[in-house]
Amino acid sequence: MSKLASLAKDTAIYGLSSIVGRFLNYMLVPLYTHTLSSCADYGIMNDLYAQVALLLVILTFGMETTFFRFANRDDEDPRRVFSTALTMVAGVAVAFLLLVLGGLPWVSDALGYGSHPEYIAVMSIIVAMDAVQAILFSHLRYQKKAIKFASLKMGFILLSCTLNLLAYALLPHWVEGWPITVGYAFVINLVCTSTIMVCLWKELRFVQPALVDRALGRRMLQYSWPLLILGVAGILNQVAGQLMLPRLLPQEEGRTALGIYGACLKVAMIMAMITQAFRYAYEPFVFGGVKDKNNPEMLARVMKYFLIFTLLAFLAVVAYMPVLQYLVGSEYREGLRIVPICMVAEILMGVYFNLSFWYKLTDRTIFGTWFSLAGCASLILTNWLLVPVMGYEACAWAGVVGYGVCTLLSYFVGQRYMPIPYPLVSMGVYVGITVLFFAVMSVVPLYISNIWLQMTLNTGVLLAFVAHVAYHDLRPILQSKKASRALKQSSTLSE
Repeated sequence: MSKLASLAKDTAIYGLSSIVGRFLNYMLVPLYTHTLSSCADYGIMNDLYAQVALLLVILTFGMETTFFRFANRDDEDPRRVFSTALTMVAGVAVAFLLLVLGGLPWVSDALGYGSHPEYIAVMSIIVAMDAVQAILFSHLRYQKKAIKFASLKMGFILLSCTLNLLAYALLPHWVEGWPITVGYAFVINLVCTSTIMVCLWKELRFVQPALVDRALGRRMLQYSWPLLILGVAGILNQVAGQLMLPRLLPQEEGRTALGIYGACLKVAMIMAMITQAFRYAYEPFVFGGVKDKNNPEMLARVMKYFLIFTLLAFLAVVAYMPVLQYLVGSEYREGLRIVPICMVAEILMGVYFNLSFWYKLTDRTIFGTWFSLAGCASLILTNWLLVPVMGYEACAWAGVVGYGVCTLLSYFVGQRYMPIPYPLVSMGVYVGITVLFFAVMSVVPLYISNIWLQMTLNTGVLLAFVAHVAYHDLRPILQSKKASRALKQSSTLSE
């Protein structure tokens, strides 16, 4: 019981810090979109951070998971594993940094930032430090230092928000002629990342050069390279559109389109923050029920309730879009039409996450690699074909295509190896109701201009969805529990 309590506590700490951190970081979107001089500036920010996300996966090359795997083996010395893992990642990060800084003019030109090589220099230093910190944070998790882990993560976000608020909102009012440039965001990130690196100096004391083991390193690399492929495919599913958009269109047009797309994508991510709490809560529960003979039925119920939860979140965002639109600057609002599409992609990603339990529970994780690669290829192909024609809207649809492919493959293959009785008819009814209610909410602004009246009507539609859930799904559960209690009381009295 103590282990379960510890697991629950750590899950709550990691989950809460992640959700709160994402929310605070999300609040920078209104700041940037209302203060930067153009959508193209925000496009530059999205482009470079998308590149950082991909580079971070490459520079860590699956070593975070590999560290946990080897450190928990009875025949391995955790100190030796940590020293070897960190040395390998740090070596790759330093080599990367030297290559970029040594060829900075060429690299900057190749990436389209020849006039701002300082952007590339700063971001390369950041990603190199992030790679090293990934292993250091993994070591904190291994030592079960959840409080320190969460505190450092939250400290980074709070410091970043404070400095961004100072640079983009306060100093322009306090200092006459204060220039507003996208470069501040990169410098602030460098300051915050460096601060966290200093705070992690105690973790570096656990590194002992004498314990670095080449033979162990080779075995760890053999384990990690499939994780690298899976990680690259996974991150490309998230950022491929942002990487391709400014390179499939003329540079300035592409950066402007990326700025609009990136801002509206953040609006869609409201749902991701809502559903993140659900995912943190049930993942340990699912793995805790592996030995339960009714586990497939439990997975089916979880899938249904997850879908209901995400569809409700989808309708909630659509219902209050008349107010949520003000989170982004007026120049970005033309792209809000992609928000529902991006949310559909997010729902499909969540469904795929649920479906993925079959290959995790049956130790057939290689299927996850193939599914992710297939989805990634579909997403990239869709972007390549449609971006020149449809612009940033193609990126939103590409996300639907990519995660849709992953979802279909995982479902049909999974039913062969681990049949799960998903209630497809009931789930389909909820999807149909959501489509109908979405259509109603989309028509309302055509006839009613007052946003408060729009949201009042939308709230009524939203409550109708909740009423359907309460009547058709919650009521039977409550009745079943009531009948079970009555039967138990009856048995007690008869005894």
